[in-house]
Amino acid sequence: MMAPLKSPGIQFEQKTFFDSFREFFFAPTSAHALAVIRIATGCMIAYIHLIWMLNLESFMGPFALINNEAWQAIHRGQVPDTKWTYLAYTESMSLIWCHEMLACMAGLLLAGGFLTRTSSLLAWFLTLMTVHRMTGMLFGLDQITIMLAMYLCLGRPGNVWSADCWLQNRYSTLFENHLWLRRLSGSLPTECGTEMPDCWSNTFATRMIQLHLCVIYLFGGLGKLRGEMWWDGSAMWFSVASYEYQSLDMTWVGHFPILCSMATHLTLFWEVGYCAIVWPRWTRPWTLLVACFVHGGIALFLGMVTFGFMMLVANFAFVSPYYLKRWMGVGKNLSE
Repeated sequence: MMAPLKSPGIQFEQKTFFDSFREFFFAPTSAHALAVIRIATGCMIAYIHLIWMLNLESFMGPFALINNEAWQAIHRGQVPDTKWTYLAYTESMSLIWCHEMLACMAGLLLAGGFLTRTSSLLAWFLTLMTVHRMTGMLFGLDQITIMLAMYLCLGRPGNVWSADCWLQNRYSTLFENHLWLRRLSGSLPTECGTEMPDCWSNTFATRMIQLHLCVIYLFGGLGKLRGEMWWDGSAMWFSVASYEYQSLDMTWVGHFPILCSMATHLTLFWEVGYCAIVWPRWTRPWTLLVACFVHGGIALFLGMVTFGFMMLVANFAFVSPYYLKRWMGVGKNLSE
């Protein structure tokens, strides 16, 4: 038999596993999606520290609900862990107040994108020190925010919609003559009036957020499978009927048990299957739409507005930065 003829003008390139792996984690991309996460995370870090400062003496210092001695007993007891913070070794309220105010300022600088690389590291580290000290008084909001802040340090979220971007376009010679200024901000060299180029670290930081989010949803869903209410479909009713978290009266849904059961099982299926259905392009929009309903409902009806908001911000990692680039006017920077 004759071998089939191949057109000499057509070449088929077959990717290896390592090529696909490299493209998945390290293909250069823009910072538009990370910039949205940066703004929201920076503002939330400032908000969290501001709330802690309203009653700081109850959380840290000599009169804290869990003082330094109790903290040492918890984390350095018979089963010691690796959690460490210098706030657990001081009772000086002056030092603690300075720490919290500096962390609040770092969050605002991160949101504004001023010296983004430095402010992101400061905001993450200072918040981590506080989070490690707040044993027994943490919530999901704190954990999601510190997770996003950590991964923002890996990318260049200040390459768009930031003070760094505006300053580099306005005073390009200053950044060219002072390399240390570019390193503090994490800016890439550009020509005056042009946006910063795509970078592989943006892709890597985004992938880390996406994978971490998949793990959170998977184990959250598996944990729900241990409860009978998620199997019999009554979990949604008990959630909206709980006066502890109720912000709007949704008890009327009790007249529609089928609706409660459908919402319960849909939420459970979505959470367990999130790590599988969020990756294909044709199921991703529906997955993110359900995320809007789930976390929007948590924010509106269960009184956890900040937590629901930050979970939606984390899901923003699955929005294509190039879609945002087109939607926001082809990535126009602040100087235009």
